[in-house]
Amino acid sequence: MILSIITAIDFPSWLREDIFTIGNFSLKWYGVGYVVGLFGAYLYAVSLTKRRDIWVQDKPTRIPEVVPTQNMLSDLMFYCLIGIIVGGRLGYVTLYSPETFLTPLEVLKIWTGGMSFHGGFLGVVAACAYASWKFKIDKFRIGDMASVGAPIGLGIVRLFGNFINQELWGRPTDVPWAMRFPKDPDFLPRHPSQLYEAFLEGLVLFLILRLMTTRFKALTKPGLLFGALMFFYGLFRFSVEFVREPDAIPQFGMLTRGMAYSLPMVLAGALLMLWANRRAPVSPKRIAEEG
Repeated sequence: MILSIITAIDFPSWLREDIFTIGNFSLKWYGVGYVVGLFGAYLYAVSLTKRRDIWVQDKPTRIPEVVPTQNMLSDLMFYCLIGIIVGGRLGYVTLYSPETFLTPLEVLKIWTGGMSFHGGFLGVVAACAYASWKFKIDKFRIGDMASVGAPIGLGIVRLFGNFINQELWGRPTDVPWAMRFPKDPDFLPRHPSQLYEAFLEGLVLFLILRLMTTRFKALTKPGLLFGALMFFYGLFRFSVEFVREPDAIPQFGMLTRGMAYSLPMVLAGALLMLWANRRAPVSPKRIAEEG
């Protein structure tokens, strides 16, 4: 262990939580990460709607289904932002810090930290349900459009938020790429689990959904991409939990809370993919852009 401490990689000293500070105002990488990630996902989704080839399969179709317009996706981005903030914060308090409800004002202080992916995911599901009702579009089509660019946001937030903030680090280890984080009170060499998650939930998941979209035309089978996002995110998150430092709260036996909360996503995602893939594809229905 002494050798691992000597050879461990130190967290870059030039990385700071704040991009810049003016008086009492500070712009933080965490907030920028959310905005850039969400806007990047939106732009990517819009770019897919402009392609013609990925929306048509050479098979009999069931019904025509609306291809969301840019205005619809713009509204969806806003709804998802609200869902991420509200759901992420309430999810964190409910799943990881229920005692916070005893001081309601603390629940509102999202700037103090404490956001849950699983809560944010449910918030996005609610946002998609609302957008589906508002635009009168199939809920799974909306879910697919929200999912296809989600890995962009996931990867950026893991980097801009979790890594730069030195939070959610991994368990102690002696692997050659172990890192020491100044915020760690024990200052031990640890797995940089934030980088593992950024790679798996960001780059790898994006490439999987990209391949499904462009080569296998997954957008012709509403629900397939949404199911894939749930399945692979849950699988990747479950796997990384083996090397991620568990939260300092009671776990579920041999399972960490992250594992326990991810298993339902794996199961639901697998079932949704099977169901969507067995259905006949839909044909694209394009409508004029409003405004």
